[in-house]
Amino acid sequence: MPELSVGDRHWSVEPGCNLLDALLEAGQSVAHSCRAGSCGACRVRCLHGEPLDARPDALPASERAAGWRLACQCRVSEDLGVELFDPAQQTLAAEVVGHDWLAPEVLRLRLAAEVPLRYQAGQHLLLWRDHSLARPYSLASLPGEDAFLEFHIDCAGRGGFCDHARRLRPGDPLRLSGLQGGALRYEPEWQERPLWLLATGTGLAPLWAILREALRQGHAGPIHLLHLARSSTEHYLADALDGLAQRHTNLQVTLLEHSETGAWLQAQRPSRDTLALLCGAPARVDALARALYLAGLPRGQLYREPYITAAGA
Repeated sequence: MPELSVGDRHWSVEPGCNLLDALLEAGQSVAHSCRAGSCGACRVRCLHGEPLDARPDALPASERAAGWRLACQCRVSEDLGVELFDPAQQTLAAEVVGHDWLAPEVLRLRLAAEVPLRYQAGQHLLLWRDHSLARPYSLASLPGEDAFLEFHIDCAGRGGFCDHARRLRPGDPLRLSGLQGGALRYEPEWQERPLWLLATGTGLAPLWAILREALRQGHAGPIHLLHLARSSTEHYLADALDGLAQRHTNLQVTLLEHSETGAWLQAQRPSRDTLALLCGAPARVDALARALYLAGLPRGQLYREPYITAAGA
């Protein structure tokens, strides 16, 4: 049986067992969230041995070269020694500089990092409550323009991080790590093409940043932003979006409730060169992508980033 070791502790595990489960069952403190290789919370560094990694592309090449792996995506097939991620030493300190409610259940959290952070519109970060709880959130701020890091947190449910976020006040500390980019981004060569930005709930956060990045770069093609919400009160950036639409004639904004989605989709006829960026709840993102594909949009022009979160986030 393979032997797993952390520091001075060594124990035998079943061949092929999930590395995250093996660590947690042995009482090791490993932050984790999505278990899908998306959030990056459960990273560990391999000191000797090599696990079977189902998602070798989930971390940047530089981190993999340094031995970092996502425990939730690894299986133990041989003797393996790992070092746990230490949030106290390997994260960036930040301070709350803004805490307000954009809608009854949507919290806008603004942070100032102790060291300026270089990032791109569409990327996300891990926010740490403490050493054992971290959650990924997309950046809604625009690099080079906003003097803070902004996050939109859906607090409709109850959970460890949401409950903590509700109680935060300006001046309170948080820690940050795991800056990553997924499918969402803006490319300069897209400037002449029709751009559709489709968001559900707080999936609007990264698309708000990408929209402003596209406009800052002088996007010349038409832009259509769709925001789907549970009710009209949850269109939390309606005024800001309206202001942008009034200043940019190529921007069209549509705000719908979920019950109106079907009729909207049936009426859409995207051109063959349209690019669509989708973000939000997995089931709704999948439904939107499927409908756009059936309407004639090639899969290679659909950029999807579903929010994958743990229960009790």
